Amino acid sequence: MKDNFSTQAADYAIYRPTYPQELYDYLFSLVKGKSAAWDCATGNGQVARILAQEFENVYATDISEKQLGQALKLPNITYQVESSDQTQVPDQSFDLITVAQAIHWFNFDAFYSEVKRTLKPDGILAVIGYGLMFIDKKVDKSVHKLYQDILGKYWDTERRYIEENYKTIPFPFEEITAPHFQIKTSWTFNQLIGYLNTWSALQHYKKANERNPLEYMFTELKEAWGNDAVKDVHFPILLRIGK
Repeated sequence: MKDNFSTQAADYAIYRPTYPQELYDYLFSLVKGKSAAWDCATGNGQVARILAQEFENVYATDISEKQLGQALKLPNITYQVESSDQTQVPDQSFDLITVAQAIHWFNFDAFYSEVKRTLKPDGILAVIGYGLMFIDKKVDKSVHKLYQDILGKYWDTERRYIEENYKTIPFPFEEITAPHFQIKTSWTFNQLIGYLNTWSALQHYKKANERNPLEYMFTELKEAWGNDAVKDVHFPILLRIGK
């Protein structure tokens, strides 16, 4: 699994969007037991902290120690530096396994083998993610210019799974058809810039060119944003659920 986010771990914790409560409520409704959950590739623990409100114990793993350093510490969350395909837990440990905005980086076969080993017989696997946000026509046009024209060749090949809405990832489970959810939030212009700086492709560009590509796009993005103090932002949620 690639670690594309340790460098910008602090910004990731601040600027990345959070999933709506309706999504969590739906997942909780599918789970029969709530003794233990595993949040794989937990990052800064965004999902783990919500799981901790419902489950007796949450096991949260990530390969990035810097990301885990940004996570909220709670008494019923165990954070561990571990890969997605090797956890130090017994068989049939978890009622729910979540992986949010990360499965596209995984070795699918190895991860799914670990899921099948550690998931209880009636447990649930939830693969969650989100696509490119929508704000308004002018801002979207500028963001797409950055995304495609400037950063196109700097995206890892795995990014295509997000562009394909996770529909093309292998999924060897009995699938549950899930409703559609959206992340809905409001941003200032500075929050937009902060979020764009968390993109892995932008970090690849900076490393290759020793320049931040937002230097070229800042004025255009600012003009597209206009005089609004805040704008509504929507992210389509990607969701595959299996048992």
